[in-house]
Amino acid sequence: MNDDYDTPWKDVITDHFPELMAFYFPSAHAAIDWSRPHDFLDQELSALSPGAELGKRLLDKLVRVYLHQGGEQWVLVHLEVQGWRDAGFAERIFTYHYRVFDRYHRPVASMAVLADTGRRWKPESFAYSLLGCELRLNFPVAKLQDYAGCLDALLTDTNPFALVTAAHLLTQQTKHSPHQRRRAKWRLAKLLYQRDWDKRRIINLHRTIDWLMRLPKSLDKRLRYGILELERRKAMPYVTSYERIGMEIGMRKGLQEGLQKGLQEGLQKGLQAGLQKGLEEGRQKGLQEGRQEGLQEGRQEGRQEGGAEMLAALLGKRFGALDPDVAARLVNADVAQLSKWVLNFVDAHTLDEVFRD
Repeated sequence: MNDDYDTPWKDVITDHFPELMAFYFPSAHAAIDWSRPHDFLDQELSALSPGAELGKRLLDKLVRVYLHQGGEQWVLVHLEVQGWRDAGFAERIFTYHYRVFDRYHRPVASMAVLADTGRRWKPESFAYSLLGCELRLNFPVAKLQDYAGCLDALLTDTNPFALVTAAHLLTQQTKHSPHQRRRAKWRLAKLLYQRDWDKRRIINLHRTIDWLMRLPKSLDKRLRYGILELERRKAMPYVTSYERIGMEIGMRKGLQEGLQKGLQEGLQKGLQAGLQKGLEEGRQKGLQEGRQEGLQEGRQEGRQEGGAEMLAALLGKRFGALDPDVAARLVNADVAQLSKWVLNFVDAHTLDEVFRD
């Protein structure tokens, strides 16, 4: 499993920056006036380090925020997430710090989240002195490994970055144990639905956890069906697995080609009325993200998996929760058979009519 730590962090920081500051840097969070908008200046930060002269980074952000201390006072928060031990890390923080100050002539607060697997590496300053001249930059650091001994507390914390931290640590701990990772990922998914959070936040965090905790295909399929059934039992007002898992993963592997051919006639005849809210929203999300990801990975497998998950969602919506025999029948069917059942579904009043010859 080739774990991807970069993309999940990038998305969740952009979407939930105030919560990140509250969790890792509470003193700084208390000083910032969050009633005023904060702006990400990533392009400006990139322009300050042309080429690769500062080396590879997991993630860096430059954010303009306002303080409570009256007037138009604002500062620049330079945040770095570092995923591995780097002897030149403190110097890079210092280099960015003075370049940002030189560019804007505003106070700069540099801080770092260290997401590496080590426990002792924790650079917190850069300094040098020469001929009576001394310079020092101290910067606050949050070390994810410091939370490794309190996973249970993370799972009960209401800040979304407690779950992100737990997911990151569990990803590292289960790198060579996919079954343990599946169980840990299932536990985190269930916790998401126990939170009194809005739809956008749950979907964002579900995406982050899914991206971090990658699974082999067989275990991933098992987990996805479990999440789909969980949503049905809890009568969720939205179906995240339909929007995120069923469409995005299915589209990535070839859902567009397979389902457009198999469902075109049925969608044109009558599915718009019954599935207007769920299908259209999920389909649009899936099409958009699926095009970006590409259809390189396994078109045939994507058509089968996507068709089975789509039909399962349709059947569940019309006839209620499916028993295990029906679910197994969908998983084992080929693309041609799934397409035939979808056409039957358009006019069917019972499950038997869907599966008729």
